[in-house]
Amino acid sequence: MKLFKTILGLFAILMFAAGCEVFNDSPTSSEAQVNFRLVDAPAEYDEVWVEVLALRVKLDHEGGEMDEDDDSWTEITYNGPQMVNLLDLTGGNSILLGSGDFHEGEIDQIRLILGDNNYLVQDGDEIDLKTPSAQQSGLKIKVDQEINGGESYDLVIDFDVAKSIVTAGNSGNVILKPVLRAYLDESQGIQGQVFPLEAHPIQITIEGQGVQINTFADEAGNYSVMGLAPGSYSMTFNPQAPYVVETVTNVLVLDDEVTTPDVLTLEAKP
Repeated sequence: MKLFKTILGLFAILMFAAGCEVFNDSPTSSEAQVNFRLVDAPAEYDEVWVEVLALRVKLDHEGGEMDEDDDSWTEITYNGPQMVNLLDLTGGNSILLGSGDFHEGEIDQIRLILGDNNYLVQDGDEIDLKTPSAQQSGLKIKVDQEINGGESYDLVIDFDVAKSIVTAGNSGNVILKPVLRAYLDESQGIQGQVFPLEAHPIQITIEGQGVQINTFADEAGNYSVMGLAPGSYSMTFNPQAPYVVETVTNVLVLDDEVTTPDVLTLEAKP
């Protein structure tokens, strides 16, 4: 009987350990947990729908080899395919594309794969977005982000709609040529307000440190661009007529800080 109780006790310990392994979602000391989120900034369209099929990640870790072979990409578990209205992903809203545990090292690239069912809605009209065949292999986004074992990260994929939709000159087709960037959620950037509301839609172009990023102020005049490298930037505010374009220079972004410029009030032509 004593031997039976001892065996039963060992069995209970093993079952408890197994249960902890199954139900513990925390990253291990040698692995990092990364959540991949998709966001967008306000744009001049009513809706912009894209068909998201999959997300893949290439990790560069010590002892690993980087190449373009598909076997070197990790497929993220994703509840797809699904249709996403990018303009729902504004004002702090996002969609979780998936999560994964990775050995510590560097996330070199991610690859967002879209389908062909993409369209926009403007003034009640649905306009098909032609998708180049090159997108079938996925849209590569350079990341170069270090991750450490035992840590959890939110990696944000920012879809720049203002630069991603173009009209072909001859055919008149509206083409989806996605412009994407990726950054850690806890990073530096610029947030502010621009008025008057009568000047909307107001497109804001931020330039500096080798990048050009577009966004729109929301209905309350707020704008936000995160994931900027530290350094000096210029901001150009392009409002609706009769309000005039204004540029603000030498906006300084510091490491791990959010820069808040003075509230800007645009002037109308006399």
